[in-house]
Amino acid sequence: MKPEPSRTAPTGLSLAAAIVLGGLAVALPALAQGQETAPATAGAPAQQAPSPSAATAPGAAPESSPAVATAPVATPADAAAPAVPASPSPAPEQSPTPAAPIPAASAAPAIETIPAHALPHDLSPMGMYRQADIVVKAVMLGLVFASVVTWTVLIVKLLEYLIAMSAIGRGARRIEAAESLRAALSGADGRGPDARMLRAAARELNRSASGLSPDGVRERISSHLGQIQARAARHIGRGTGVLATIGSTAPFVGLFGTVWGIMNSFIGISEAQTTNLAVVAPGIAEALLATAIGLVAAIPAVVIYNFFARAITGYRLRLNETAASVERLVSRDLDRAAAGIRV
Repeated sequence: MKPEPSRTAPTGLSLAAAIVLGGLAVALPALAQGQETAPATAGAPAQQAPSPSAATAPGAAPESSPAVATAPVATPADAAAPAVPASPSPAPEQSPTPAAPIPAASAAPAIETIPAHALPHDLSPMGMYRQADIVVKAVMLGLVFASVVTWTVLIVKLLEYLIAMSAIGRGARRIEAAESLRAALSGADGRGPDARMLRAAARELNRSASGLSPDGVRERISSHLGQIQARAARHIGRGTGVLATIGSTAPFVGLFGTVWGIMNSFIGISEAQTTNLAVVAPGIAEALLATAIGLVAAIPAVVIYNFFARAITGYRLRLNETAASVERLVSRDLDRAAAGIRV
């Protein structure tokens, strides 16, 4: 009878294979994570070998471990070989998708064309005046006329003021230098306010009979002098009221022309059915030109009026001084007559 073959070698070999497979089972996941270039679709990792506890114990019957009986036994060569990941299956070639047809570009909107006759050719002030509405033209002409009146009043009244101030200055110096009313009257010439004051005082003295109260004579002479002063001041101030009127109304007249012109511009926009600046801007510019002319007429008028207001105040002061000088002459003559001194 032959002796039974020893099972020690196969059992030791299975134990070593199990240990190697266990180490590979631990190392393979870490190796798979370290491979960054590995494709995401790599094949499944190699099957893990059964743990040593699952290996068939020495002397145990094969029927006692169904897992061992069904699992294939790995050889040492297989255990030592690293698991090679399955190469990813090539993706099926996709047929090129036909490009969607590009829709034809929509036709560009037709560029709005402006007739040549609708475009302004001259944007100078004179050109805008010719193209303006009849109402705007009338406003512009009125404002230009007001400006001409302003400068005319300046020239005329300035010459008149200079002449009047020179005359009243000479008359006041002559009256101050005279010893009596008769002496001052003999040197008076012309129709200036100083000469009129002297003549009015002499007439009142001649009309007053001797023996009347000197106070009454002085009062009547003062009344005559006051009237002469008022007439002279009114004469020198004549024409300045026009400056005040132009200065206060010209901006509003120009504003009326602007409003009218802008209104016509909007009407033209609605008729032409376009908001193109080449069509709209000229009408608005013509309207604003009316306001500009109004300011050109009003600003000088206000400045010139203020100048003449101060000048007339100075002229009235010179008239008051001259009248006071005449009253002093009359009072001196009355006192001399009361004292019996021949004048």
